[in-house]
Amino acid sequence: MQKLVTYAYKAVRRILIGFWLLLCKPVTWFIFYGNNIRFGKFSTSGIPFVSVAFGGECSIDDNLKMNNGNIGNPIGRPQRCVLFVDKGAKLEIGKNVGISSAAIVAYKHISIGNNVKIGGGVCIYDSDFHSIDASIRNNPEKDLVQKNNKPVVIGDNVFIGAHSLLLKGITIGENSIIGASSVVTKNIPPNEIWAGNPAVFIKSI
Repeated sequence: MQKLVTYAYKAVRRILIGFWLLLCKPVTWFIFYGNNIRFGKFSTSGIPFVSVAFGGECSIDDNLKMNNGNIGNPIGRPQRCVLFVDKGAKLEIGKNVGISSAAIVAYKHISIGNNVKIGGGVCIYDSDFHSIDASIRNNPEKDLVQKNNKPVVIGDNVFIGAHSLLLKGITIGENSIIGASSVVTKNIPPNEIWAGNPAVFIKSI
C-alpha cells in the first residue's frame, strides 16, 4: 500500500513541477524584458526577483542557468535568485554562468566572467549599504548618498562555494575557487583556492 501511495505521490509531484517549470521561462523572459536587460539564451527553474532601476544597466550573455528555491537545487537556505541594479550602476554576467538562489546587488559595477559557477545562497555586494559613521547612518538622507561603493570583478571559470559572501572592491582571478561559507574581503589571484571568514589562501591549483 505504501509503495502505491509513494508512486502516486511522485507521479503527481512530477506533473505539478513540470507545469510549474513550463511557466518559469516565459515569466522570467517577461521580467528580464520589462527590466530592459540585454539577455541571450537562458534556462531557469523557478522565477527570480529582478529589479533594474531607470539609469541602471544589466546584460546577461548566452546560456545562463538559474535555480530559484528548492526545485532546482535543494541544498538549504532556499530563496529566489536576486538581481538588483541601482540607478547608474551596472551588472554584467558572461556566458555559461550558473546561479543557485544567489543575490547579486550592484550599486556601482559587478562584472561576472564566463563559465562561472555561483553556489547556493551566495551573496555578492559592491556596497556597504550604510555609512560606518553613526551620525551619518542615523540620518537616512545622508546615509543613502554616502555609502561606500566599489566594483566587484569575478574572472572566467571561477567557482564560488555555497553560502559565501563577496564584498565590495574585490577581484577574483580566473580559475580560482572560493570554499563554501567564505567571506571574501580582498583580491584573490588566479588559480588559487581560498576559504574561511575572512577568506585566506589555502593552496594553488
